[in-house]
Amino acid sequence: MARRGASGGAAAHVPFAQFVVKAHGRCNLACRYCYLYAGPDRTWRTRPAAASDAVLDRTASRIAEHARTHRLPALSLVLHGGEPLLAGADRLGAFTDRVRERVPAGCAVHASVQTNATLLDAPRIDTLARHGIRVGISLDGGLPGHNTARVDRAGRPSWAAAARGARLLADRAPQAYAGVLTVVDPRTDPVAVYESLLALPAPSLDLLLPHGNWSAPPPGIRAGDDPGRAPGTPRPTPYGDWLCAVFDRWWDAGRREMRVRLFQECVALLLGLPGATESLGLDPVNAVVVETDGSIEQVDSIKSAYDGAAATGLDVFHHPFDDALNHPAVRARQAGAAALASTCRACPLLAVCGGGHYAHRYRAGGGFRHPSVYCADLDRLIRHVAARLAAVAVGSGK
Repeated sequence: MARRGASGGAAAHVPFAQFVVKAHGRCNLACRYCYLYAGPDRTWRTRPAAASDAVLDRTASRIAEHARTHRLPALSLVLHGGEPLLAGADRLGAFTDRVRERVPAGCAVHASVQTNATLLDAPRIDTLARHGIRVGISLDGGLPGHNTARVDRAGRPSWAAAARGARLLADRAPQAYAGVLTVVDPRTDPVAVYESLLALPAPSLDLLLPHGNWSAPPPGIRAGDDPGRAPGTPRPTPYGDWLCAVFDRWWDAGRREMRVRLFQECVALLLGLPGATESLGLDPVNAVVVETDGSIEQVDSIKSAYDGAAATGLDVFHHPFDDALNHPAVRARQAGAAALASTCRACPLLAVCGGGHYAHRYRAGGGFRHPSVYCADLDRLIRHVAARLAAVAVGSGK
């Protein structure tokens, strides 16, 4: 991936290399914190529940077209929802095969599905594995108490089914187990959450900050904490503190127990290496979404800002993905430091933080040109990781 320095100089378009395809636009759970179905965006209500064969066929052709145009050596195909397994594992496998058949020779298609695991059973796992689709699981931790917000539409806990699916995947097709995605909750014991996920077991972990912004701050953060409004004012760091505790547990164990993407990316960026996460660094975004009706959209996280925030007005039937590259919102997300608030551009941590996740910078009436709502938390984490690295450099750490 092309990389942009902290100065934010001009750079050519970065082609899309991650295609998030909404195979099914509904979910069998009703997680209490869900930004997609319980947030401000309502566009999902008017879309078909599942992508039609026509949408999937045209999407496969558009992906292949983009790969050919930009001579992509590889791309990531993410089967998403909602709960994508509601579309059927066979259908997901057939679509993945179609994409692989149509991309140019030499372009590797790395396919994955992101699921809440409640529908994972032996036949579905076998089908996904047979089609070379890796499985990522969304959980809030490895114990029932960590997952109290993940309930079905009748308010019943989903933990028993999710845990059963996760363990079956680990036992039956460990090569297809991509890992676990967990949203940070500062009210939980961080080390207990981490160790509970080790026990599942999970080969890797993505720790995500809840999607919030300055107009709808996450728990523990106030709108008035914006560093752009009150520079120099001490701010609470509940999420940073939580992440630092997990980092220390992970670091002190020698980093061998589990791959934790956020921490690995932070270490890499501090060492001057390329990063590959949307939450840190200045790399331009290279992901695009296809909705169940064929609409081409920006990534889902932006929907946490306001209704219609991810829309581009494009669709796979009438537009190539290159048209999305020229969309003003996508261009802004590929502008690096030039698109950030002045507070961010002047920050010594800019090359690592990158202004944080784009969706977390939003403030109603002011757009996305603000520091992240997690600015203080990211500062806390990055400086803590840097201190641990410095200790290693002088021989006093592990």
